Amino acid sequence: MSYGSSSFVPPSHMSSDPFRGSSLYNSSPFMERLKEYSSKAEDIMDSVSQPIRPYIPVLGRFLIVVTFLEDALRIMTQWGDQSMYLNKYRSMPYFIAHTFLFINVVTMLIASTFVLLRRFPEISIGSLLFVIVFQGIGYGLITDFNFFLRNLSVIGGLLMVFSDSLANQRKNLFAGLPSISETDKRIYFQLAGRVLLIFLFLGFVLQGEWNFFRVAVSVLGLGACIMVAVGFKARWSAMFLVLLLSILNIVVNNFWTVHSALPQRDFLRYDFFQTLSIVGGLLLLVNMGPGGLSMDERKKVT
Repeated sequence: MSYGSSSFVPPSHMSSDPFRGSSLYNSSPFMERLKEYSSKAEDIMDSVSQPIRPYIPVLGRFLIVVTFLEDALRIMTQWGDQSMYLNKYRSMPYFIAHTFLFINVVTMLIASTFVLLRRFPEISIGSLLFVIVFQGIGYGLITDFNFFLRNLSVIGGLLMVFSDSLANQRKNLFAGLPSISETDKRIYFQLAGRVLLIFLFLGFVLQGEWNFFRVAVSVLGLGACIMVAVGFKARWSAMFLVLLLSILNIVVNNFWTVHSALPQRDFLRYDFFQTLSIVGGLLLLVNMGPGGLSMDERKKVT
């Protein structure tokens, strides 16, 4: 992304590219050529995405919470079936089951609204993290390996929201002097979010039958995920993953083609909206510039 000229130079530990300081990276002709091609690709994608760039943070936040909004709507429209399942298969008394569902719906709706409004980030994101664990225990899915991996990726998206929210909480006590400790805190949360986002592809690799399509998608996806996790061309890799996951989500989790009476429809819809949330976390990563700074924050610093 082109940010224009600036006298602000991030410290070395804030660099989004951990290989930049090595002599191998600087001297290798292959790495120099790769750096040149990737820079050109970033410039092209930046120019193409210019019209929608101001809306990326809002869209990313909405996609991250959309799985919670959909889940709240599904519980309300299937209240009887949900309470019957909890009573029959999870041995919950009906009063406990109704209380469990009520807590989930209220928490998801209120916390998701606050995330969209950028209000009370610690409370809202903490509440959504609580819902993930609470539902896993309540529905008995906490030991399901695929459920565990996918929810780790959703948690990664929530950490990306929290990292982005820290920019709005910065206290400008000394104008023109960025808070190093606050920036470091953002980088740590962003790093944790980037690493957790990988687990979606690990779940995709480990489930289902192997074929050429799965192998190709797994290799490309895992390669891009590793680049995102280590911070090597993280924005370029995140853009690629947004495109790949969006196409894969429509092809694999096409719940609208399944009859509404079949249980498979709910599982596909659940996976569809969870993947949208992970795409939202990647969009927030796309919005990040060098040193983990968002575009809005970068403009303020420069």
